[in-house]
Amino acid sequence: MIKNPITPTIPLDQDGAHHGFLRLPYSRDDSAWGSVMIPITVIQNGPGPTALLTGANHGDEYEGPIALQELTVTLKPEDITGRVIIVPAFNYPAFRAGTRTSPIDKGNMNRSFPGRPDGTPTEKIADYFQRVLLPMADIAVDFHSGGKTLDFLPFAAVHILDDKSLEAACVRAMQAFNAPYSVRMREIDNVGMYDTAVEEMGKVLVTTELGGGGTSTARSNAIAKKGVRNVLIHAGILDAEMQIDDTVTLTMPDDDCFLFSEGEGLYEALVNLGDPVRKGDVVARRWPVDRTGQVPVDYHARRDGILISRHHPGLIKSGDCVAVIGDVVG
Repeated sequence: MIKNPITPTIPLDQDGAHHGFLRLPYSRDDSAWGSVMIPITVIQNGPGPTALLTGANHGDEYEGPIALQELTVTLKPEDITGRVIIVPAFNYPAFRAGTRTSPIDKGNMNRSFPGRPDGTPTEKIADYFQRVLLPMADIAVDFHSGGKTLDFLPFAAVHILDDKSLEAACVRAMQAFNAPYSVRMREIDNVGMYDTAVEEMGKVLVTTELGGGGTSTARSNAIAKKGVRNVLIHAGILDAEMQIDDTVTLTMPDDDCFLFSEGEGLYEALVNLGDPVRKGDVVARRWPVDRTGQVPVDYHARRDGILISRHHPGLIKSGDCVAVIGDVVG
């Protein structure tokens, strides 16, 4: 088996708080023997569960990096039992560029698993997580938001799984995260996803969508910070009291939840995030950008529910996701 070229500059299995890098050799025009230096913190105190916490799987999503950077300086070894592995910027090249995908190889980290040790830089990072870090973990939290192209209600999520025992364990962790909304989520394409890699190993996973627009807010950052600490408490790693508030439970039962554009134009939102919609309601419009005097194209809801996500930029292209509608449970 080909060995992955990534090496940690800190121990991954020693007590204490260790801050360093995952060093990925990367020869390029401006640095012949250069490396990509991915920040990592490992905090350990004796035997116990391991949590693997990641942000910036997509580089233009910021709640995860903010919450996890804070955790690296506030979480102390004496506060925990077990181990916490923190990687605030999973796809580090994309994070530095403020882009969804890596500027090095255009790799989408969340479509690159299981990766390859002899592949592109993105595939090498994926392979290292697949073969080294994930096998160490009992529970994983991977932070997402809408990036520059989508906006979401702030929710924690689990996937609808064939393994109902694992799904139930993930739901309990999602409930502990305690975002304002909690979603049983359906993916339109789960091939190559980090989530899928975690779940296929039988690990508990909580993911999120905490906002969007290529930025974060005081509210979305606070949700991320509270949620990750709650999950560590739930996992038996952090000895503290959970902070629990009301949450609205949602589900995405079928493909009718999604609306996609079949043309380009000027995007007009007609429904706010969290608003109720009925099947047939117009949730958005697409106006022409190159002429006046033409009626817009309407996008109609294909089911009842509430709007949980919407296109963010003012212009929309063919194939873009227009909106996502979820069902309120109970």
